[in-house]
Amino acid sequence: MSSTLSPSTSLNNNTPINHNFPSLPKPRTFLKTLNFPFSIPSKLTLISPKSSTTTNYNELGLDEEMGQIKRLQNGSDVRGVAVEGEPGRKVNLTPPAVEAIAESFGEWVIDGLVKEKGRPAEDVRVSLGRDPRISGGSLSVAIFSGLGRAGCITYDMGLATTPACFMSTVLPPFSYDASIMMTASHLPYTRNGLKFFTKKGGLTSPEVEEICNKAAFKYANRLTKVSTLLKTTPTRVDFMSVYAKHLRDIFKERVNHPHHYDTPLQGFQIIVNAGNGSGGFFTFDVLDKLGADTFGSLNLTPDGMFPNHIPNPEDKVAMSVTRTAVLETSADLGIVFDTDVDRSGVVDKDGNPINGDKLIALMAAIVLKEHPGSTIVTDARTSMALTRFITDRGGHHCLYRVGYRNVIDKGVQLNEDGVDAHLMMETSGHGALKENYFLDDGAYMVVKIIIEMVRMKLEGSNEGIGSLIKDLEEPLESVVLRMDILSEPKHAKAQAVEIIETFKTYVQEGRLAGWELDACGDCWVSDGCLVDSNDTPAPVDAQMYRAKVSNNENGQYGWLHIRQSIHNPNIAVNMQSSVLGGCLSMAQVFLDKFLIPSGMDKDLDFSQVNKYAKNGSMS
Repeated sequence: MSSTLSPSTSLNNNTPINHNFPSLPKPRTFLKTLNFPFSIPSKLTLISPKSSTTTNYNELGLDEEMGQIKRLQNGSDVRGVAVEGEPGRKVNLTPPAVEAIAESFGEWVIDGLVKEKGRPAEDVRVSLGRDPRISGGSLSVAIFSGLGRAGCITYDMGLATTPACFMSTVLPPFSYDASIMMTASHLPYTRNGLKFFTKKGGLTSPEVEEICNKAAFKYANRLTKVSTLLKTTPTRVDFMSVYAKHLRDIFKERVNHPHHYDTPLQGFQIIVNAGNGSGGFFTFDVLDKLGADTFGSLNLTPDGMFPNHIPNPEDKVAMSVTRTAVLETSADLGIVFDTDVDRSGVVDKDGNPINGDKLIALMAAIVLKEHPGSTIVTDARTSMALTRFITDRGGHHCLYRVGYRNVIDKGVQLNEDGVDAHLMMETSGHGALKENYFLDDGAYMVVKIIIEMVRMKLEGSNEGIGSLIKDLEEPLESVVLRMDILSEPKHAKAQAVEIIETFKTYVQEGRLAGWELDACGDCWVSDGCLVDSNDTPAPVDAQMYRAKVSNNENGQYGWLHIRQSIHNPNIAVNMQSSVLGGCLSMAQVFLDKFLIPSGMDKDLDFSQVNKYAKNGSMS
């Protein structure tokens, strides 16, 4: 695991908290019985991963069952279909699967503490939070059962956010050994998933892979042994109120308002759109108590069916309705959270949506004021204009692999190697700060933005937060195309790797004139922003490459990024150009000089690429 550096901002550990949290739960009978939406086979063949006997899993009929668990891994998370209702997708995140994964995580935590302390780990405590999805109740019971099997003491945070789950491992009096957040972020109500934390931060993809591999054996061995009855209940705790107070204290201390210290947001109107997820607390327990006027806020009531729009700061509907609310109420700021509040986007007072590259630029402008010369780490889908924006302000821009965990871990690595990197941010809205445990926390990002807004007001400026990025240029053209892999799902990953590696070979051999794999020498990143070239390269969880594209007339005018999706059996192709027709030209070269000549087209549904290369649009 990439160890997380200590935050530069200390916490106030002396604040009294009006809660009574027993150190150990008393055993009680839990009477809730689970009903499972699947059939359980009557015959079971047991296998042992430690057996010295060679086992043919295909003959035993267990290979596919174990494969189902392994395929639930989604990078550094676990995700799957938890309830029926999604055409073409079967339920695969079942209570038995979740129980096996939770037990394996509990054992992994205990083993890690034993190695760390050099002695048996006693009273290992693990918390669980969840978003409002309708599958949360039954899956929670399975998680508590699995953790109990592993020997962990469990704590139920109820409705929570992903950042809060991590903070429950560091904020006293809780300071749990580990935590799990049950969420599938912005995905449909039918999905659910798990995110894992220890005091060192979120788990890496290889660590989650290890846990899922172990869980696969448990699942295959235990299909008729599902725990439908908990022997002891978890202890219910109110952590969110403590987390909210932590955020309020940060506001008060950093604004240090000369006239009303306890209500530094007095006189500001702020709209929150929680998308019916877990973010409503930020309105009631943070902004309102700091004196803000939040009239006009949207979708604050948790609803696991997400009836109004996708809870996603990248969603056009979410940003549009928030923009409308800001303009109708003449608000100073609008905020959009995703379901579990590890991402956010904002709308400035003029109704301009700020997400993607714009949000990264806004955060970079704030961070570079506080930490001149800092390196800003982003995924490799950001624009050339963003790089200029950062370097014009004295910063350094490190382009790296897509995937929020990859971006954050790169920032941790750079700091450990002596490179000052204070902001790591992905275009999806995941953003982490060195001062905040390298945690991707959408609420904390918004706290930083609002604090800057208040400071600007106190300094006499009426321009609003959007003025900080008024000179950020936007790419002239930007296109995203997807190619579906035609092989069976269990072979899709290997097929995607072959296709993407073949693309790399074509670029390196000069078969695509003017195309070159991108690199970031200052941050020890090479081979199309994928490979670490330092002494401790991080494992690659998904293949992807960025190629910069040039010609004699314009020099470097654009880039193409090709990557393997970890969510679905497809390959994403992102393109940006600073000249008119640049994306069309890149698409034509990609199709005519790579896809068809390489023979890779036979393994893909490349209709989107073909249509764009012929028409210059998807319409």
